[in-house]
Amino acid sequence: MPDATPTTGLELRSLIRKNGELELSLVKVPVPEPADDQVVVKVEATPINPSDLGLLVGPADIKSATASGSGDGVVVKAKVAAAALPFLAARLDKAMPVGNEGAGTVIKAGKSEAAQALMGKTVSMIGGGMYTQYRLIRASDCQALPSGTTAAEGASWFVNPLTALGMTETMKREGHKALVHTAAASNLGQMLNRICLEDGIGLVNIVRSQAQAKLLRDAGAKHVCDSSAPSFTDDLTQALVETGATIAFDAIGGGRLASQILTCMEIALNKSAKEYNRYGSSTHKQVYIYGSLDTGPVELVRNYGMAWGVGGWLLTPFLQKIGRPDQQRLRERVVRSLKTTFASHYTKAISLQEALRLENIAIYNKRATGEKFLINPNKV
Repeated sequence: MPDATPTTGLELRSLIRKNGELELSLVKVPVPEPADDQVVVKVEATPINPSDLGLLVGPADIKSATASGSGDGVVVKAKVAAAALPFLAARLDKAMPVGNEGAGTVIKAGKSEAAQALMGKTVSMIGGGMYTQYRLIRASDCQALPSGTTAAEGASWFVNPLTALGMTETMKREGHKALVHTAAASNLGQMLNRICLEDGIGLVNIVRSQAQAKLLRDAGAKHVCDSSAPSFTDDLTQALVETGATIAFDAIGGGRLASQILTCMEIALNKSAKEYNRYGSSTHKQVYIYGSLDTGPVELVRNYGMAWGVGGWLLTPFLQKIGRPDQQRLRERVVRSLKTTFASHYTKAISLQEALRLENIAIYNKRATGEKFLINPNKV
């Protein structure tokens, strides 16, 4: 039987003060009664994604972090540069809940048929505020998981899987036939590789070390380019010739990688050009920046003609653009293959209290490949 609904639970909050100080703490919050179309979920698994870190720690200097108190009363503080504060105006002096997605057991449900149908089931959720023990949420923001699927297996059902599917969907909708992905050994990158192998889509994976390249090749990746190798430019150009990729999704952001990709695309296109065009290839080349592993400026060296674009790409606007029927189609594909194509792997499962230990923050804030953490807010 489902647990009785408690009256209070712990929630992780992130606060940036106007004086330039980040404060992370655990707050005891009431568990509201669900409205007709809502449910209360006992959260048992919620990942720490790069998109979560943007709200959790923001631009704070984690090297300056200090911790005080213990147990539920632990408080972490760190410095935020004054130059970053104008960009954070809307969140200053507001303690904000964190965590984009998660999974757990429905322990109380409203009167609607949709809510009642979820009672006692393990569900995945999207909607923010998941670093909490009990989450009040609309039934429509829950996805019932197949029998035998654990909360940990379903916790990362939304952000990475739908981002990866969103990339291949964007590629098709914008008339490209293959794509490039950077930081490709990430959890998301490994998913994208599996999707492209399943769907017969040409994928050029860009990584930053030989170890990451081996990881992807061992997983069946056909085109892997190591940006640390002296032959990177030649390797990337050849992979672009072989795949015909003219769209890229860049998780790095800063630096010259986006420009390098556009340049290599132009060189690859010119290899098959029938005649010279002083304005460059007429084929449009597109780089979408969707991450900020490098927070520095994007440097563009203009040597790839005039048919190109660099822009931002985010999952939520993409889903809004495609509409509910196509959203549902993608969601159903994810749920069908949660244990295979869209499986996530975690280095460590921690409690809310452990999420505020300085040694853990130092690890998961690095956003390093193979260091993905999972929070179980109800872990004892």
